[in-house]
Amino acid sequence: MILHADLDAFYAAVAQRDDPSLRGKPIVVSGSSRRAVVLTASYEARPYGVHSALPLYMALERCPELIVVRPEFEKYRAASKAVFAVLRAHAKTVEGLSLDEAFLDVGDVTLDQAIAVGRQIKSEVRAATSLTISIGVAAGKMVAKIASDEGKPDGLTAVPTGAEREYLSKKPVGRLWGVGPKTQARLHERGIERIEQIAALSDEQLAEMFGRWGAGVRDLARGIDDRPVVHDDSVRSISSEETFERDVTDVRAMIPIVREQARELSERLRKRSLCAYTVAVKIKLADFSVAGRQTSLVQPTDDPRVIGGAAVFCLKKAAIGAGAVRLVGVRVAARVARGAKQISLFG
Repeated sequence: MILHADLDAFYAAVAQRDDPSLRGKPIVVSGSSRRAVVLTASYEARPYGVHSALPLYMALERCPELIVVRPEFEKYRAASKAVFAVLRAHAKTVEGLSLDEAFLDVGDVTLDQAIAVGRQIKSEVRAATSLTISIGVAAGKMVAKIASDEGKPDGLTAVPTGAEREYLSKKPVGRLWGVGPKTQARLHERGIERIEQIAALSDEQLAEMFGRWGAGVRDLARGIDDRPVVHDDSVRSISSEETFERDVTDVRAMIPIVREQARELSERLRKRSLCAYTVAVKIKLADFSVAGRQTSLVQPTDDPRVIGGAAVFCLKKAAIGAGAVRLVGVRVAARVARGAKQISLFG
C-alpha cells in the first residue's frame, strides 16, 4: 500500500499556527514587492480566487482584506524536518516531493492496516508540529495523490485495491495525470469528459489522441499504476516540484518558487554530506509537454545560493516561448561526497 501525505496550506498554516491573530482570516505568504507572487494562500483566501503563483497585486485586488505574511523559511524547514521524521518512522520507503509532500510505501499490509498507519501519522504530525496533514491511501501513486487532494484539508481518504477503476470512473478527465487543459479541450470536443471514457478507448483511438503515451494514459485511467516509491538515496539525482493551482505565464512569478526549491535541495544534499555537479529545471506546460534546461557547475556544491542562481538561469532558458506553465521543478544530479572547495560560479 502507498500513502500520499501532503501538509495543508503549509506556509500559511505555519503562519497561522505561530500567530493566533491570523487564524480564520484570509492570508497569503509572499514577498512585499509589486512583482512578488503568492507562495501559499490560506483556505480562507481561496474562495476569493487567491492561489499560489498569483501575482500579489492581483491577490490584493481580489481580496482587499487579505493579510500578507512574509515567508520564514527556517520555520518551514524545521516543521518539514519534524514531519518527515514521523513519516520515516511509519514507512519502509519515503519519497520526498517537496518540504510538505511525500509518497510512502508502507509495505504489504491490508487496507485497514494502512488506514491505521495514516491515522497515526496524522496524530503524530499534529502533536509534533500543530499542523494538519491530508493523506490518501491506495495501491498506486496516482490514486493515492488524487485521494489526498480530495480529502483536503485534514482528510484521510482510502481506495481499496481493485476499486481504483470505479473510484476514477466518474471523475473529470482533467484529474488524470497526463491530461492538461489543451488535451482536455480536445477530449471534450470528442465528447470525452470522464475518466471512464478514456479507460474504454481502443488502441487506435489512444494513438490518435495521445501518441505513444496512449497505452500508459489508459492504464492510469483504469487505475493501473505500478511505479514504486523511490528513496532519494537510491538514485543519482533528487528533485523538488511544484504544481500550480492555475497555469502561470510570467517567468518572474516562478523565480521565487525555483529559489525555494533550490534551498530545499541544498538542505537535502547537506543532510547526506553530498554535493552536486549538475542543476536542472523542468517545466511542464499546460498541454503536459515538458521542457527543460540544465547546467554544469564548475565545482560540486551544496550552496543554496549557487544552486538557486543556476536554477534561475536554467528556468529563463527553458521558459523562452514556452507559454502557460502548470509545473516547475528543480533537480540536482551527479552527486559526490562533500569535500571539494566550493565556489559561487557555474558554467
